[in-house]
Amino acid sequence: MIDLPIRLLAGGFAALSAAVPATAETVRIAGFGGQDAAVVNGLITEAVGDRIAEAGIEVVYEPIEGDFSQFILNALSAGTAADLFYVDIFWADAVFRSDQAAPIADQSVADALLPNLAAAFTRDGTLLGIPKDFNSLNVNYNVDVFEEAGVDVPDADDTWAEFEEKLVAVSDALDGEVAGLCLVPDYARFGPFALATGWEPFDADGRTVLDEDFRRAFAFYTGMADSGAGVVAADVGEGWMGGCMSSEKAAVALEGGWMIAHLRDAAPSMVWNSTLMPRDPETGDRGNLIFTVAWAVNPASEVQDAAQELAAILTSPEAQQWVLEEGLAIPSRADLADNEWLQGDDVAQVASRNAFQGTGDGQVMPYEFGEYGGAWMEPINSALNAVLLGERDVDAALADAQAALDRLTGHDG
Repeated sequence: MIDLPIRLLAGGFAALSAAVPATAETVRIAGFGGQDAAVVNGLITEAVGDRIAEAGIEVVYEPIEGDFSQFILNALSAGTAADLFYVDIFWADAVFRSDQAAPIADQSVADALLPNLAAAFTRDGTLLGIPKDFNSLNVNYNVDVFEEAGVDVPDADDTWAEFEEKLVAVSDALDGEVAGLCLVPDYARFGPFALATGWEPFDADGRTVLDEDFRRAFAFYTGMADSGAGVVAADVGEGWMGGCMSSEKAAVALEGGWMIAHLRDAAPSMVWNSTLMPRDPETGDRGNLIFTVAWAVNPASEVQDAAQELAAILTSPEAQQWVLEEGLAIPSRADLADNEWLQGDDVAQVASRNAFQGTGDGQVMPYEFGEYGGAWMEPINSALNAVLLGERDVDAALADAQAALDRLTGHDG
């Protein structure tokens, strides 16, 4: 389903019907549907409405329900895409490889971004999208559960072993009524452990090698089901770690800043906090993934200059400050890392601060896999699932995954 376009006179209909010049350029923008539509509406009408009006821009907003990536790729191919549109890092390569995103014209925009985020949307030295925000993973934990169990809460100094010991202790103290962690067969949650070892998804030849470092991380993650530190999320009727935590089936969830809004809605009385991901005991490093979405400019747009200017406004300090204080996502601008709001002790402030720190602490990589997209994760996810379900042992599952990845990347002989 595609929502009808929303014509937004920035700053509010009544205020701006006079404020927008008669010569205003209309810029169509397209993004996700669902809850994101309210965010974009608020951003355009509340946070930066006056700036948009001053720039002589009228925004026509098209929130898209369903598979946005398929929608925008089809629209770009057909020549009907919006002037400015979302590009998720997970599938950005499909847009960039086909030259369907215009270079970002203002170098000062690129210079203002967190380096890892700028790199994620840069190809051959050219920035092709302005990341509007991002998230990385935190260890989110239920304070009351740890206090009831008499166990120290997770902290930034924990190694994998210390983290696991705390989870086991919580489950034991509460007779298994609350698990330490819900485990999911998903690289999006397991990946940081592999990255912490120094392992990289692709070697110099473009092959994915599930080496001994990867195996060590894989065995640790899946082994938490055997040690009593965790349970498989599906076994307790949940599909993700956050759902396990909000329903108090698990004490901990490895999730991003989206937990702020989720717990505010799903468990408003829960006392919770967050800390950084645990360290690999051998390397001493953490690992993490960057989840991010950028605004990209349609190179075929007839109002490309206005689209470029609107993209800069929508990622400006005032826009990102509004998003940050609403607890919606983490700003992509480096200068907001020292923002006064982020120094507070409120749980949302702590979680956001941890996400900022997570982008530059240890081995951090964007959640994307080049030309292979989501297909790259499937062999790893299948291996995780087989071991968590007890269908395969670690070595057999990884042998299967290696063979599948070699076929995918063209290294099977």
